[in-house]
Amino acid sequence: MKPTKREKRDLRPALIFLSGDLLAVPIPLEREEVVLGRALEADVRINDTRVSRRHARINAVAGENETTDYVLTDLTSSNGTLLNGQQIKSETLQHGDKITVGKHILRFEMLDEIDREYQREIRRLLSHDDLTGLLSSRSFFSEMRRESERAKQEKRPFCVLMMDIDHFKKVNDTYGHLTGSKTLEEIGLCITQNLRSGDAAARFGGEEFAAFLLDAELAQGLVAAERIRAEIENKRFSVIRQGKAFESHHITISIGVASFPDDSSDPIELVERADSALYHAKRAGRNRVCTYQDLNTEETHKTLSSRRD
Repeated sequence: MKPTKREKRDLRPALIFLSGDLLAVPIPLEREEVVLGRALEADVRINDTRVSRRHARINAVAGENETTDYVLTDLTSSNGTLLNGQQIKSETLQHGDKITVGKHILRFEMLDEIDREYQREIRRLLSHDDLTGLLSSRSFFSEMRRESERAKQEKRPFCVLMMDIDHFKKVNDTYGHLTGSKTLEEIGLCITQNLRSGDAAARFGGEEFAAFLLDAELAQGLVAAERIRAEIENKRFSVIRQGKAFESHHITISIGVASFPDDSSDPIELVERADSALYHAKRAGRNRVCTYQDLNTEETHKTLSSRRD
């Protein structure tokens, strides 16, 4: 019996980030022209001050024997485009070539379906928390920086929620760490189920969580935060004994909310202000939602009272 010929692999071009916030992200090159740059409208957007708004482009051009070549061209960028360490104006890309734009390095690869799935899984492992499946804190900040820039340009609001489980240590001390881990997993699911498509949630480590809500005014952020708080307060969380759930326990969560651009237009500062609101909720008795504006109102009342006194 003659051996069958191997089927021709379905190879497709992609760029893989080897550094920066988008580490291991595979970007498929599906268009005839793909622009790399800092501008919001760039096809491959790179948040780096050393990258020009339109830095470089990759064009798909007809090659020999019905093949397609991919040509990298520098778009007269301020800091130049490097290919395998050499500055170029225009060069045809080969599998494995490394492109440097600003501080970021990308590798050009021809991937089959198995390769593409592998890259997606690597990215998922790097960008998500293993226990809850939510974004890692690093990925959360990366996503939020991109969304805040888009929000600035399009003049759209969004809200940040910082969340911390109340007295979580008591869960571990009373029921053990298996129950503690299961509780974190179930809380992550509660948060996800109460967000809209397009919103994002993250685990910041330990028992602290965060989320940002796109196109959300402060009032909408408060509604979402209260919905999360109430569901967790009323939920029966699993207690794990010898690998099985035999009973349940209750727990609560405190949440701080800050809004863009009213509380801040800087994404890092916005998280800090939501965090300040969170700790205000903790000090006020836990199991409640507070906003950064609540802190300002309270300080105003204190100032007015001291003046009257």
